[in-house]
Amino acid sequence: MPKESLDTLISELTHEEDWRRMRATAACLAGGPKAVDGLIHALETASAALRIEAAGMLARLKDPRGGVPLVRLLRDEDAAVRKAGALALEQMAGVLDTAAASALVQDLREVKDDEQRRVVTALLGVIPNAIEPLTAMLRHPDAEARLTAATILEHLLDPRSADAFVDTIGDPALQETAVRTLKKLGLIRERIDQTFGGLRAVEDSSQREEARMAAVIELLGIGRPSVEILIEYLEDDDWLVREAAADLLGKIGDIRAVEPLMRRLKQDRDTGVKEISLKSLGLIGDARPVDLYLDAIPIRPLRVFAMEALAKVKNVEVLGPHVAFFEGLKNDRDGLVSYNAGVIVDKLKALAVQAGEEGGQPGQDDQHE
Repeated sequence: MPKESLDTLISELTHEEDWRRMRATAACLAGGPKAVDGLIHALETASAALRIEAAGMLARLKDPRGGVPLVRLLRDEDAAVRKAGALALEQMAGVLDTAAASALVQDLREVKDDEQRRVVTALLGVIPNAIEPLTAMLRHPDAEARLTAATILEHLLDPRSADAFVDTIGDPALQETAVRTLKKLGLIRERIDQTFGGLRAVEDSSQREEARMAAVIELLGIGRPSVEILIEYLEDDDWLVREAAADLLGKIGDIRAVEPLMRRLKQDRDTGVKEISLKSLGLIGDARPVDLYLDAIPIRPLRVFAMEALAKVKNVEVLGPHVAFFEGLKNDRDGLVSYNAGVIVDKLKALAVQAGEEGGQPGQDDQHE
């Protein structure tokens, strides 16, 4: 029997039979860019039920290309479809690119419905890449549009908006918000600078680790508004400051930290910084550092952390090509290594079962005779 096309499988995301829906889900998860293309096409042409399922699948795949098509769902005539689009965008907030954020800002300018404006405003408030289009909106001819952008930027408290707020000080509609936001941003910067300055001043080696932990506790409550500043501190000359910044970024869990932490893991001279960068990447769960984790396994101080990070990767499918390697590590003498290898193998086997495969690895094509 000939194999179904990916488009056919995508259409079965709403099939009444469980096994067909499961097979369609597995095909999407393993389908890569072609699956994203097919799901985007479904958003534009399929029934309401399939548009809802396609939106949810795009959220699982977390491909930025799905952003703009999902934004278009916010204007769908079906309320359930609009809700699915908004939920998918919220789940993808960390990976949405400037194009998606710009599309949302455009919606904010054009949409008159109060409920829809509330949804768009809430989404812009959680998307890190919304800063650029929002700062551009501070120059919009309409005062209400400018104030809306300023209000969202005040909520985000991202240092990247500081220059734009300085430029708006002379705008009567924005002056109060601009001054208030700049003051908040200044206080955040001052608090982080003072805390890390104090950390550098600790010279007694026996006290430095305790001081680092205290600094992390002190700054953790700032949350996402500290991310850009903490990324700067990953380049600090003091290894203890780099450790603290990496630790905080992992605990905050913002996806903007992934690539800077990857650079620390690859390039840092200090093993302790590498260890904490690895731990933090594991907490975030992004799939991009997988090759770095695999490279770290032979390095004794890093191998346990690397295995723990691999076990926390959210997109389990990317580990499929290495299943035999993990099977071998199940017999490792280090209990934590063997345990996490077993966790990974179990996840991959479950994924294979979901795909309807007989003992194969995730990503293999189904065989039907």
